[in-house]
This record gives sequence, structure tokens and C-alpha cells, in this order.
Amino acid sequence: MLSEMLPVLPPSEKKIAAYLIDHPEEAVALTAHEIGQRSNTSSAAVIRLCKSLHLKGLPDLKIRIVGDLQRQSNHEQRDIEPNEPAFSIIDKMTSNAIQTIQETAELLNTVELEKAVVALHSARRIHFFGIGASSIVAQDALQKFVRIDKTAYAFTDIHMASTLVATGSHEDVAVGISFSGQTKEVQTFLDTAQNKGLTTISLTKYGQSIVADKANIRLYASATKEPTFRSGATSSRLAQLQVIDILFMCVASLQYDKTVKHLNETRAMVDKLRE
Repeated sequence: MLSEMLPVLPPSEKKIAAYLIDHPEEAVALTAHEIGQRSNTSSAAVIRLCKSLHLKGLPDLKIRIVGDLQRQSNHEQRDIEPNEPAFSIIDKMTSNAIQTIQETAELLNTVELEKAVVALHSARRIHFFGIGASSIVAQDALQKFVRIDKTAYAFTDIHMASTLVATGSHEDVAVGISFSGQTKEVQTFLDTAQNKGLTTISLTKYGQSIVADKANIRLYASATKEPTFRSGATSSRLAQLQVIDILFMCVASLQYDKTVKHLNETRAMVDKLRE
């Protein structure tokens, strides 16, 4: 979180973030006043940084730092090498996937998540939209939610997506998916939806972005940097799919009996098609 927000923080908060990144073990034992002194800022700036990170306060920030220090896994996404053996690639990809999933779980704000779940549960129609690898995530969300009797759409064309949300209302929900948070088509989609009164949800990597700025509800996935040798946005795709799975399970839990009924019906139909 600190590394991702560092470039966009105000000068005083940037100094504190840099100090925390460079001296995490030392920082967890200090008060806000002491951290301010060590970073040549103030205790007030420390509190402002916590607010910028959407944390409850300095104790919350310290808990996260301690958690990172105690974690045994490698913090760097490991890239593959030329002619690397299969067993090594298996190990690296598995390690990267575990790290991505763990970091996404830590970044999810339960208050924002619950708002999203309530909105999706009560929505008349749900519109998912993403470009490129994020469009695959939107399609995954579509196939999950339609199986529990939700009216959902996942267009890959901005014109079709915008046309449909233009006919929407406050009863509908628009979900814009963009790992970078800088995809202009997704920004346009959410902007159109918001102008029509739809509840808007963004799913991006952690940090400020043009996509998140257009959303009523903001959800974040792991901001882990992709390895140089990337294939189909592997880490970011896993992070986004994890959030979609969590949203789906939360909505399914709210309507448990109905969900079981529809899943049984759809499973029976698929089994029948296989006969």
C-alpha cells in the first residue's frame, strides 16, 4: 500500500511513507510523534497518512507492518528464466499466486465490500465491463451471477456496454474492472452509468486512479507488480478473479436457499446436456 501510494502522496506524507518502507522494524515501536521526528515531519502528518491509506489509525498501520515482517514468503514476484525447467516454473507461479491472493485479501476493505454485496444482491440488472484481460474477469463474473438468477451482462465493446447502461436506472449496478485503473473505456463506462443514476463499483489495483474516481464503491486487488515476462496478466487476473469470487459467495450467502436451488437447477441442466 505504501509503495503504491508513494508517488501521489503529499510531500510530508511521502517522507513518512518512505521512512516506514526503509525502517519498518524500527517504526512499529514508535509513537506518531516519534515517527514524525524521524521523518522530519509531524505527528499530524502521520495521522493524515493513515487516513490517505484508508486505515483506522496508526495502530492499524503498525499491525499491517508487523504482518508483513512476519510473513515468510518471498515479497518479490519471481520471473522465469530462459529454458527454465518445468518444476521451477511450477514453484515460481505457485508462489506468485499465493502472494497475490494473500495481498488481495489484506487490501479488501470489508465496509466497501459489504456495500458492494448489498448493491449486487438488490440490483435489477448488473453490468460488468472490462477491456483485455479484465474482460475475461467480467465474463467470469457474468457466468457466476447468471447461475443464481441475476440478470447480468458483460460486453467487451464500449459502445454496447455504454448503450445498455444508458437505459439503466438507480436499480441497476455497473461494475468497472481495470487493474491499472487507467483504462479510459472503463472510465467512460462508469461515467455514463453514474450519470444515469446507477450504483457504480470499481475493481482496480490499490491506489488513486481515473476509474476508481468514477465509482461510488471502490474495491482493490493486489498491487503486486507483474513480472517482466508476463502472460495474460497472470497476477492481476488472479487478484481480480479472487475479488469476483468473494463478491459472488457473499451475495450467494445472503440468498442461501435460493442460491442452492438455482445451482442445483443449472447443474442438472448441464448434466442433461452431457447425456
